[in-house]
Formats: sequence, C-alpha cells, structure tokens
Amino acid sequence: MNKNDNNVFLAIVLSFAILVGFQYFYVKPQQASVHTRQVTQQVTPKGGQAPVVAKPAVQALRDRNEIVSKEAASRVRIDTPELSGSINLKGARFDDLTLMNYLEKQNQKSPRIVLLSPSGSDEPHPSYYAEFNWLADSISIAVPSADTLWKSDGKALTPDHSVRLFWNNQQGQVFERTVAVDDKAMFTITDRIVNKAAAPVTFYPFGIVARRGMPVQEGRSSVVHEGGLGVLGGTLEEFKYTKLIDSEKKSLPSVGGWLGMTDKYWLVAMIPPQTEKLVGEFAYNRAGAKEPEKGFFQSDFRGAPVTVPAGGSVERVMHFFAGAKRVSLLDRYADKYAIPHFDRAIDFGWFYFLTRPFLYLLTAIEHMVGHMGIAILLFTVLLKLGTFYFSQKSYHSMSRMKAIQPEMKRIQERYADDKVKQSQEMMELYKREKVNPMSGCMPMLVQIPIFFALYKVLNVNIEMRGAPFFGWIRDMSVPDPTSWFNLFGLAPWSVVEQISVNLGLFTLYLPPALHIGAWPFLMGISMILQQKMSPQPPDRSQARMMTFMPIFFTYLLSSMPAGLVIYWTWSNLLGILQQWYSMRKDAKRRAAA
Repeated sequence: MNKNDNNVFLAIVLSFAILVGFQYFYVKPQQASVHTRQVTQQVTPKGGQAPVVAKPAVQALRDRNEIVSKEAASRVRIDTPELSGSINLKGARFDDLTLMNYLEKQNQKSPRIVLLSPSGSDEPHPSYYAEFNWLADSISIAVPSADTLWKSDGKALTPDHSVRLFWNNQQGQVFERTVAVDDKAMFTITDRIVNKAAAPVTFYPFGIVARRGMPVQEGRSSVVHEGGLGVLGGTLEEFKYTKLIDSEKKSLPSVGGWLGMTDKYWLVAMIPPQTEKLVGEFAYNRAGAKEPEKGFFQSDFRGAPVTVPAGGSVERVMHFFAGAKRVSLLDRYADKYAIPHFDRAIDFGWFYFLTRPFLYLLTAIEHMVGHMGIAILLFTVLLKLGTFYFSQKSYHSMSRMKAIQPEMKRIQERYADDKVKQSQEMMELYKREKVNPMSGCMPMLVQIPIFFALYKVLNVNIEMRGAPFFGWIRDMSVPDPTSWFNLFGLAPWSVVEQISVNLGLFTLYLPPALHIGAWPFLMGISMILQQKMSPQPPDRSQARMMTFMPIFFTYLLSSMPAGLVIYWTWSNLLGILQQWYSMRKDAKRRAAA
C-alpha cells in the first residue's frame, strides 16, 4: 500500500474512531457545611439507613398528588400559560411544578411533564425542589428554614399578579419575599429584610436545587449532558450524575453567573444578582438509598454577606428558571437579565459554532413550512448547496480517478515486485492526470462535523421531541421503531426492545442495536449505491474495508434518532444525483477530447 493509500486508510479508520467515540463517549465554609447537613437531614429517613423503595408508578403519582392536596391550605398556586403548580409556604419551596405544554409520552392520554415534586414523593416523580433562604452571622439570630411557615398576601401567582410572603423571627427582623413570574418560565424573587433591632445584623443568602435520583422521564443519554451545570467565573461547568456520585463536593467561586440541574430537555436554574460574589457548589449525598443513583444530587450557592443596619432594610433581587430549554427563550432571558452564556444550558457539544446556527436554521425552516420532517429535507438541500462547489471538484476528481483505474491496474501488475517503483509510477500517473487519490474520502470527511453537529441538534432541540415524519415515524428524536425481525412491520408479530431466543440450553438475548429499522436499512442501501459509483481502492484489503463501511454505518445509525438517519439517507441520495451529473459531464468532456 503506497503512501496515499495509507492516508486514505488512515482517514477511514479515524472516521470510525471518531464516530464510535462520539456514540459511546460528554456564609462561610463552616456555615455552608452546617446548612448541607440540615438539608441532608431533611431528605434522609430517620436512622439514615432506611432504603428508598420505588413504588408502582400509578401509586407514586397518587401519593405525590396526595402530598400536595394535604398541604393545599399552606400553598400558593402557580398558574401561567406554561407552568402549573404551587409554592409550598413551608420553607417557601418551589416543589410542585408541571409543564403544561409537554407530555411524558407522545399521545393525548399521557400525563404532562412533572418537573418539580415535594419532598417525600417517589417514582416516577421523586423529590425535586428549589429553596432560597438566609443564613445568619450569629447562631442566636433565627432565620427562615425548611420548616418555617411563611404567610402570604395572596393565593395565586400569575403573570399579572405577584405574591408577597413574609415571616417575623420575633427578634426584630422581618423577612419579606415578593415572587413574580412571566408568561414563560422565569420567576423573579425579591427578598427584603427589615431590621427593627438596635444593632446591625449580617446575613448570607443561599439557594439550593436538590433532587433524588437520576432523571427517568427521558431516559439517560450518553451524548447529552444531564446533571449539575452552571456558568461560574465565566466558565461552563458540567457535572454528570455519575461524576457527582464518584467525586467529592465541588466548590467554585464566581461573580454572578448561574447554576442548577439539567435533564435532556428541562432546566432548573438559580440566577443570583450578576454583581454578587458567591461560591457555587455541586454535591451528592446517598441519603440512605440502597442504590447510588437513587441518592440526592444538589447544586447550591452561598452569596456575599449582607449587613442590615439597625432600623434599616436591605433588598436583593434574583431570578429562578424552571422549564423547557428552548434556545430562543434562553437567549431572550440572557439579553434581558445579562445572564452569561445562558444558552449553554443546551448541550451544543464540541461543534458549538455549527450546532447553534443549525438549530436556529432548522427551527426557522420548520416554522415556515410547519413540518419538522420537511424542514430536515430542505435543510439538507441547503447544506448540499453550501458545499456544492467543493463536492463538485471532489466528484470530478473521483470521476477521473475511476477513468484511470485500468492504467493503475497495469502499473500494479508490471511492478508487483518493486513497491518503490510502483509507488513512483502511481504518483507520476496522478500528477499527469491531475488526480487526487484522497478525493474519494473528501465528501465523507466534510460531512463528519456536519454529522456531529446535526446529531446534537436532533438530540437537544426540543422542537424535535415528538415531531413526526411520514408513515411509521411518529417521533424523529428516537430511533426508527421498525425492525427487520418483523420484516419492517409487515409481519403480524411485534418487536420488543430486547429480543430473546430460546436455544434450549441457554437463552440468547439480542440487544436493541440489532433491531435494524427500515430507514437505517435504506440508508445502508444508499451508501452502497454511492460506493458503487466511486472508484474502488487499488488495494484489495482497503477495498474490503470500504465494502464493510455501509454495514458498519447501518448498524451504527440503527440506534440513533430517526431524523438523523433520514438526513443521512436524503443527503446520500442528493450526493448520488450530484455524482451522476458530474460523471456524465466528465464523460462527455473526455469523449469530446
């Protein structure tokens, strides 16, 4: 194999490695410590060792509703076009929040997404809440805690009506909180402390987002970040759930910024004043759970000290986001409240410079045509037009490469025993015919960053969630549901996620990745057709490797979102048309010459 063949082979191997890797691989210290122990005590059963036992989903949901129902008298209802729930006056916690515009499953009978749940809730919606309060500089000063029962001047929080909470510690300090909400997913929390005592008092603001267990609504994703995250000190910080379990508490100083917890599509984030010095922390506590992933995950911050003068008052304003991660909405809040890199709550990945504009462009096309499937097809056409000139030169070179293959074969046979001379003659032939042997790989190499970026878009874009294509594809954000095991839906039997085959002495379990759907199968055929039109590598082992590529990609894409497979198939078909046009044009040119 000559030097150029080695380069081609290396490019293919590197492409495999990248794709495989991509698929399978993304108050004072003492007072903070005291507070962490207090939070742990609130969520840990007595004795600290009682295992957390999951209940059946229906019963657990009833238990959660019963918890909220019993506390209805001590709650302030939340009612907006996008959010429904309540604030628990005990602790002034945000622990009951449902997303009105999103369903757990893509059918009309499915319940809506429950984002936040009260302490004590079990599967499928375990405890998940946010709390904002104060710590005192002296332990003799009473401050609001998780058990404090606040009073309210209203019973409902809407975009048109804020509510005011207040609590008197009977020591001269009155804590007031005004909560407002817009028509989307942003709360504004204005805290005011009035000090009627004869001496000044110092307090430390803090905030907590705590949840029990890893997310279960959307499943765990290996390519989209889920866990603690935030922008602290101007840097995006991400801590996956598994990383929090295996590591110690992380403390990060910052001025302003934001932090919280994220799922694949949903975000709960605390946004302190952007001029305030703070320390953000990400921590994990097993809290008596039998399984580590059922423990408590926490993001919290401790703000700079606030001194309230005698006979005076202080006021502090922060924000709290709880909702779907729509990039246009996050950008709007980032501009309105000067939140640094708020859009990075969406995991755009390494190719941020491509993923973000792709997401905007795809969403804009979908809004124009009213169908995400058609938007993907049009988006692919635009990408092809954008790379048309480069691809045309590549296909032209490939066509010339195919035309000189007989001469290449004669050189190989003539100098079979002299590899150095064979390589020299090959290079002379390439130079004389103005052929680049690497050109055959260029279209694929150009598509790799586009493939990665679009893969991210289809994984993180909430507009893709539940978006149908045509026929059997009801949700392009999940893999093709058909399988060759039931002849792509033509056979009368259904296919479960894991197929078992009884072989007598043992049972063979076939993983979901072997469920090659109709669209991955079509994608593989399109790759074979495109490969047949391309010049074959002169080396036989390399040719066999190229022949294996459609099989490899068919298997690889079978477990990826259907929208990505549709893009790849359509892109291949457009490439075949362009390649056919280029080869026909070159054939006419050679005939004329």
